[in-house]
Amino acid sequence: MRAVVLHEPGSAEVTEVPDPTPAPGEVVVAVDACGICGTDLHIYDGHFAPTPYPIVPGHEFCGEVVAVSADAGDIVEGTFVAVDPSLFCGRCDQCRRGRGNLCANWGAIGDTVDGAFAEYVRVPVANVYRLPADLPREWGTIVEPLSCAVHAMDRLGPVAGDDVLVYGAGTMGLLLAQLLRSAGAARVDVVDRKPDRLAVARPGADEVADSAAALSAERWDLVVDATGATAAIEDGLGRVQRGGTFLVFGVAPAAATARFSPFTVYNDEISIIGSMAVLHSFGRAVDLLAGGAVDPAPLITHRLALDDYETGIATVRAGEGLKVQLTARA
Repeated sequence: MRAVVLHEPGSAEVTEVPDPTPAPGEVVVAVDACGICGTDLHIYDGHFAPTPYPIVPGHEFCGEVVAVSADAGDIVEGTFVAVDPSLFCGRCDQCRRGRGNLCANWGAIGDTVDGAFAEYVRVPVANVYRLPADLPREWGTIVEPLSCAVHAMDRLGPVAGDDVLVYGAGTMGLLLAQLLRSAGAARVDVVDRKPDRLAVARPGADEVADSAAALSAERWDLVVDATGATAAIEDGLGRVQRGGTFLVFGVAPAAATARFSPFTVYNDEISIIGSMAVLHSFGRAVDLLAGGAVDPAPLITHRLALDDYETGIATVRAGEGLKVQLTARA
């Protein structure tokens, strides 16, 4: 089969690799499409510590099951699926506490083992989730990022009646804005520097602007950073209402630091919450997508061939469009 092989940071090629076959407890999925996200940029650049090289990257994917092991249960050939890329060890203290996303031996399909920028990928059957046959095929790639947003909502708890500010109108910020609205937030404002992204955010937001200073409100009960940019985090921390919450959702560089007032956090009783990846949220993301709770259609802006992997990486790095997909299918 053909696959993207990242031999080492910055050195990738599309080449022939052996076809995968399912071991016990596994199935093989013919990849319909796989999205590129910020983690894929870190992997390409060599800035994602868990990743070994060479590797076939790609973790936001859907497709059709084409081979199954004898113990695959009711997952049969021809089933349209999305796949949770999470690989938890199940043995460490965090896993035993039910917090596998913080696993001491954390792994993920496409991050630490070969993934889905390929024609086929081998995956654990336990990670496979059925998708409705009538769901647009390209929408299945949205389940993984949506599951990350669902976990963030779990971390936040009730938001009904809250005024919310979201920094970043990329795929993740827009998904979070939709979930926050559907969870009963009284107001959802969105800021981003790119006018084309604000145009996508505008129909579901109360206000959009290129900076928080340009919005009519001055403080919000909940402020969400979906950028990972230090400047946005510093600005957002200063805009949380007394007794409010700041959610760190965007992925900042590991060495990045942000300045804030510890006194303000103390005096205003501000809660700062982090949310990392997927935890018991993938199945609910499938249900939300299938039930129409979120609209992924405006989020998918590029569908490129597997051979255009480098173009896709450059497109995401430049912040052009929203979700960029790669596909080996015609």
